[in-house]
Amino acid sequence: MPDPSVTVVIPTLTADVTLLECLRSLENQTRRDFEVIVVDNSGRLVRERNAAPRARVIENPTNVGFGAAANQGFRASSAPYLATLNDDAVAHPEWIAALLAAVETREDVGMCASNVRLFPQGDMDSAGMRIAADGSSKQRGHREPPERYRSPDEVLLPSGSAALYRRRMLEQIGLFDEDFFLYCEDTDLGLRARWAAWRCLYVPDAVVDHHYSHSAGRVSALKAYYVERNRLFTVIKNFPPGPLLAVPFAAIARYIWHAVFMLQGRGVGAEYQRQGSAFSLVWFVVKAHLGAVAKLGSLWAKRRRIQSTARITPAEFTALMSRYAISVREVALL
Repeated sequence: MPDPSVTVVIPTLTADVTLLECLRSLENQTRRDFEVIVVDNSGRLVRERNAAPRARVIENPTNVGFGAAANQGFRASSAPYLATLNDDAVAHPEWIAALLAAVETREDVGMCASNVRLFPQGDMDSAGMRIAADGSSKQRGHREPPERYRSPDEVLLPSGSAALYRRRMLEQIGLFDEDFFLYCEDTDLGLRARWAAWRCLYVPDAVVDHHYSHSAGRVSALKAYYVERNRLFTVIKNFPPGPLLAVPFAAIARYIWHAVFMLQGRGVGAEYQRQGSAFSLVWFVVKAHLGAVAKLGSLWAKRRRIQSTARITPAEFTALMSRYAISVREVALL
């Protein structure tokens, strides 16, 4: 087989039947010049290797997190393009072909976002990502009809659940920040790429069906903590001075909207309430802020490195944030 054009890296923690479905979907790709690396954080995948004849397997004795696992796969590859795919995602046959067709003709494009759909409903999960004033990132088009997202377009950044990255871009800006462990590492990577003047394309023909939050659950203590802490990591590293100063006020506004929607039985806060854990959200917020304070020195050093190599101005970055913004009210409602 010739050298692969793309390496598909699949971090896995559950290593269950959804992973096998994911791997089988890659066997059916119309474009064949790719390789698959499964990074096993579960300790159980060794029993399933016969179901993944195309895949190389990297086994970890403990869960190193999504970003670190993806980085392991990237470092084990020499392909010019690198893709991440969740272990609970099923790629349609044209997925790889569509992504490569979009990126190979645009030297300024460093990232591609897939047409990710919720399984089994068929509604949109993600057509790229949007950013809120408090640093919360949410999927563009989430739970909307896929017919609204049939056209290719530039977007802010891709969801790491099904994304393509140019190796040359990653060599310039660095890989996923492993301090994030879980959640928002794709947002941080995408924003760092934007500071370096790389663009991101949404590719509607690159379709993936996604079992949303299969591993950690849609609402869980684990997810609540890491999403909130890593939101803070993201803004400290990437937001220009003006938007950074506005983050606390935007966060307070989001907390208020969470409370309002919780009383109405709507939004993610209401889901925590139905599980009897709504009041624990306050502790998750406090714990997340303490976690960010503990890392403040290293985060500020990373911020300085990003700014020292930036190829766009803070005003241009702020304009990008405005162009691809989502309100904190929408964040609280999703």
